[in-house]
Amino acid sequence: MNTQGVSVSLLFPIMKSLVLGGYDWDAFCTYAEIDASLLLREEVRIAQEEFERMVKAAAQYTGDDMFGLHQGQRMGISDLGVLGYVMLHSKTLGQALSAYQKYNFIVCSGFNADIDIEGEDVVISLFLNNSPEVPSRHCVEDMTVSFYQILLGLSCRVIPIRAVQFMYDPPAVMDEYSTVLGVVPQFHQQANTLRFSKEMLDYPVIGSDARLLGVFKAMAEEVRVKLTMGSDLKVKLSRWIIECMPSHFPTLQEAAKELHMSVRTLQSRLKAEGTSYNRLANEIRKELAIRYLAQQEYSIAEIAYLLHFSEPSAFQTTFRKWTNVAPGEYRQRA
Repeated sequence: MNTQGVSVSLLFPIMKSLVLGGYDWDAFCTYAEIDASLLLREEVRIAQEEFERMVKAAAQYTGDDMFGLHQGQRMGISDLGVLGYVMLHSKTLGQALSAYQKYNFIVCSGFNADIDIEGEDVVISLFLNNSPEVPSRHCVEDMTVSFYQILLGLSCRVIPIRAVQFMYDPPAVMDEYSTVLGVVPQFHQQANTLRFSKEMLDYPVIGSDARLLGVFKAMAEEVRVKLTMGSDLKVKLSRWIIECMPSHFPTLQEAAKELHMSVRTLQSRLKAEGTSYNRLANEIRKELAIRYLAQQEYSIAEIAYLLHFSEPSAFQTTFRKWTNVAPGEYRQRA
């Protein structure tokens, strides 16, 4: 599997923190030697070490020795993109955490979490994949607090932290930890962990929608597969089409504009890769249709409209061309 670093989307929370603090983003980019145009290229992945450098630079630029702690407080579920929406529509916090473990590398291949039950407690260990180095304090505290804030936002209820452990040395002033986390962490520990009562795993996610979960899981799974395959034109274009699908079925002209090339150039490049826009888009439509049919809560008519067919009969005709069977028959066989 490719380890592709950090999605450029995680620069947005840093920008949000700086702007809300009264700082100029472009001036910071100059200070930290960051290409400000990165935010315009959403397919970009940033090396893990480079992202850590950016976070440390933001702490230095603002003079905030607790920048990671404060940054984590500003993280919202939407900042996690499709991963966040899978968590948002999970039934319980336990299921949302499982989704985080499975799809987190879509946002950041470096950081992840282990979840263990110890007696009446659940212990969430936050770690850096395949690295012997201890991550910077600001990055770990950003991840820890944002993780906690997301759990609070999903459940809309108080979730007391029983204990926090960090691997690194304590800072000079620690009062802010009690304000943000409700406890003073233990330092010089073997892992970076959050400890809660295990009953929190059964807390319902407020506003979750099982049918929307199916939509966003399908999207997340497609992105996951594409990220493991590479980043050629077909992969980038497939990911973009999938991201468009909840709202509309994108056209060739829209695709060319998204990829900053002419329609003719896009057609030529796809032809060189042995496909065409229509073929690729319909392959994606077909795969999504198969995924939706596997979920019994969707009717055939609902799937037709989710895939932006003009009417159910048009979907049934097209699906029969794809598979030689009607959608209902395919569902029964499956």
